[in-house]
Amino acid sequence: MKINTLRLLALAFTLLPIAVSAADPLPVVTLRLQAVDLTFPAEAVVEAVQQATVGAQVAGRVLQVLADAGQTVARGEVLMRIDAREAGEAARAAEAQYNVARLNYQRHKQLKEQKFVSQAALDKVRADFDAAAANRNAAGASQSHATIVAPMAGIVARRHAEAGDMAMPGTPLFTIYQPGSLRVTASVPQHRLSAMRGVALAKVEFPELGKWVEATAVQVLPTADAATHVSQVRVTLPALSDVVPGMFARVHFVTGRADKLTVPASAVLRRGEVAAVYVQTADDRLSLRQLRLGEVVGNGEIEVLAGLRAGDKVVTDPVKAAIQIQSDK
Repeated sequence: MKINTLRLLALAFTLLPIAVSAADPLPVVTLRLQAVDLTFPAEAVVEAVQQATVGAQVAGRVLQVLADAGQTVARGEVLMRIDAREAGEAARAAEAQYNVARLNYQRHKQLKEQKFVSQAALDKVRADFDAAAANRNAAGASQSHATIVAPMAGIVARRHAEAGDMAMPGTPLFTIYQPGSLRVTASVPQHRLSAMRGVALAKVEFPELGKWVEATAVQVLPTADAATHVSQVRVTLPALSDVVPGMFARVHFVTGRADKLTVPASAVLRRGEVAAVYVQTADDRLSLRQLRLGEVVGNGEIEVLAGLRAGDKVVTDPVKAAIQIQSDK
């Protein structure tokens, strides 16, 4: 069964429509024990360190949308305008009440000087005037909230409203983040926390991008979730241009180092659960050898648990090796 599986695996790669000359030399790497980081992985999500959700502060219909997701905006740039005619009418009413209260206060001051009214009456009118001034300022501020501006410079991650939608106070309108400061947050079970206390290094893997980066800082939050019994660990990322908030990541926390036998990931053939590599023998013949692999150790290398030993020569281009075998027949 094992031999048949390997033959099918080799045949599948032989039939790939790639033109390779049989005379081309095969790229070969000689396996050696090398010091690699001992890690344990944890799934994580990319977050922005500095992020803001801009919400509506007045009720009204969205009249104009001036920004969209992915757009770079400056601090104070206008993002949206809301129809705030009710707020405008309220501001004019507050202004009228303020003028009446101001005139009434001035008249009572003159009457007090002529001793026609008491000090208590003047104090009452002064309080009414102060309240009217406060209402006028509040109404003016509400009217200004009809113009939605960016609270900071950054990139619009999401727009939550469309033109014509009804905005209510507290309704989110935009989410903005600064791309220069990103982190990933991973959930670590409680039984790992003792090992995490001494962890200062971590490698972050982005499977969709095929990228690994070194973390700049690791912070274990001092709380645990009562339902899941996991703690949050924040891992700070360097500046990255192709990573955005919400992206999936896998954090590999470094707990130590050890000598292990590894093989380049590009050399491994996979069909379902079967993994194999082409090995070049001492007489320059090629043989397909099945492996038992461990974890990815970074830098495009995978730990070898069984099937190879130090000194073996592994072909790093299995497609070219399969074609050469076929041409030699």
